[in-house]
Amino acid sequence: MSTQRKLIPNPPPWPNGAKCAVAMTFDLDADSILHLAHHENATNLVATMSMLQYGPRVAMPRILALFDEFKIKQTFFIPSWCIERYPDAAAAVLADGHEIGHHGYLHHHPNELTLDQERYWFERAQTVLEKFTGTPPAGFRAPSYRFSRNTLDILLEAGLRYDASLFGDEIPYRLSNRTNALIELPSHYAMDDWAHYMVGRDFDYMMPIKAPSHAMDVFRAEFDAAWRHGALWISVWHPFLSGRLARFEAIGELLDYMVAKGDVWFATMSEITEHIEGLIESGTWTPRTDHLPQYPGPIPELDEGP
Repeated sequence: MSTQRKLIPNPPPWPNGAKCAVAMTFDLDADSILHLAHHENATNLVATMSMLQYGPRVAMPRILALFDEFKIKQTFFIPSWCIERYPDAAAAVLADGHEIGHHGYLHHHPNELTLDQERYWFERAQTVLEKFTGTPPAGFRAPSYRFSRNTLDILLEAGLRYDASLFGDEIPYRLSNRTNALIELPSHYAMDDWAHYMVGRDFDYMMPIKAPSHAMDVFRAEFDAAWRHGALWISVWHPFLSGRLARFEAIGELLDYMVAKGDVWFATMSEITEHIEGLIESGTWTPRTDHLPQYPGPIPELDEGP
């Protein structure tokens, strides 16, 4: 049977003998993405604006209430512009003991920026975030996963301990620039609600509308596999998408299922990072290391033909 195959040869030991680690992360982007995509005309796109503002204004209280019901702490990645624009929503995250991770300033895509531009927006976001939370962020998720060839250097220069932008495994691994390293906490597109729910004409993104149960079939199947094989299960939710009534009811049911299954470690991203760092330091477990950049530039083979 497939459940008896050892698909992960070196899973990390999780606290208290847990079968897997779970982080239900939320990206609170609100209308930052609209201003970035349609700078001159964003205020005229009123329906889309209302859809995105539903996240901080309506969805966030019910998200925080659900986590409080289950007594678990999780990680919210919030662009610093959104912290400035929706301080009450961000303050409620902190008041409930959750982590806020670095998610850029206005959801700029790092791999579409020059090095100087990327560093500027990263540092501007970092300043806002540190002032708001009182501490430097432990980790980063690149907006839209648009990690650049320069991003790792910038994260390491700033002293961040983890990244959550890449898709290279089902367990944590190290990212190194050959001078220093941090922990990569990977996920993948199937674990992101955007691919299941996003319908937005102003973003030219029109996924087929489907029942939440269809999306939950994917999330639950991925969780069951993570539980069987000792993996790290990181989901990515957007409050304006998954905070809607039927979809959020489904999230609550998914949490019920996970808790009932048992042997699950619910943790923030920084807690997972601390656990992995401890395993490495003690010699209990060793992850693989990926070195970036993997190539110095465009591969030469394509320039060798006629």
